Amino acid sequence: MANDKNDSFGYVGQALPSMTTGAAPGVFNPQDINYLRSINKYPGAIAVEYLVIAGGGGGGQGGGGAGGYRTNYASETSGGGNTGGEAEFLAAKAVNYTVTVGAGGASNGSDSVFATITSTGGGKGGNTNNSGSAGGSGGGAGTGGHGTPSGGAGTTNQGFAGGSTSTNTTPHASAGGGGAGAVGADNPNKHTGGAGGAGLSSGITGSSVTRAGGGGGAVYYNGTSGGSGGSGGGGSGRNNVFHGGGTAGSGTTNKGAGGGGGNAGSGTAGQGGSGVVILRYPDTFTLTASAGLTSSTATGGGFKTTTFTAGSDTIVFS
Repeated sequence: MANDKNDSFGYVGQALPSMTTGAAPGVFNPQDINYLRSINKYPGAIAVEYLVIAGGGGGGQGGGGAGGYRTNYASETSGGGNTGGEAEFLAAKAVNYTVTVGAGGASNGSDSVFATITSTGGGKGGNTNNSGSAGGSGGGAGTGGHGTPSGGAGTTNQGFAGGSTSTNTTPHASAGGGGAGAVGADNPNKHTGGAGGAGLSSGITGSSVTRAGGGGGAVYYNGTSGGSGGSGGGGSGRNNVFHGGGTAGSGTTNKGAGGGGGNAGSGTAGQGGSGVVILRYPDTFTLTASAGLTSSTATGGGFKTTTFTAGSDTIVFS
């Protein structure tokens, strides 16, 4: 007999239990099974911790928003002020799971994926009189020559909104893109672009790294300065976009950071940075990645940590 559950005899397992007057090996209650799963001793169950960050949005005149940020590692939280935490992920052996590392670029960033976990690409920054685009974190509003455009919305439990433009007078400063850890800043005055929202720090690789910062907003004419990029790799915004002054910074590669604001029409705004997928699992298991993925694996402290930096394909545990 090979049952997953047998109500008649009160056991859970793949084989009949043996019972004596002193022991009953093979007999488990649900609490036992949950505990064994938590320490990776239950057959077939592999508790996988993850950090999944999407590609960052490109700058317009407003800064680009960071890619969506999701994690279930330790007590860390996902982006957007999430306090509930992410669910446990139990992988099975010999099952194919999709991994996709989202690209950054000039527009909205691309989604990153691990199995059923999807992080949404960051929103592009807005141009003149235009609001920022929604995304994992939202893009910052463009310069408000004829109005006060708003920041793009962030995705719940992934990232924050971009900043809004609070003044429409010359020299027309724009707002910062949202980050995983904070809203993008409105432009503080007409001379200064808004700063990108802060990212979040994670220790999943064994050292603390901050990722997913928003891009800073630009200033259209000659003002004081473009907005600074948010912590976690956000690109800085340009000053004096109209006359070609300054250079917008791009979001940092594999941090899902937003690009700095510039002049998107002439290609001088910053590009969003590519995302990343990081998986941590007990070192008694092996992860095999298919050819379409670029990855590296480190081992320490009883765990393996595999970092995917590009591509889309499947993985399997054994």
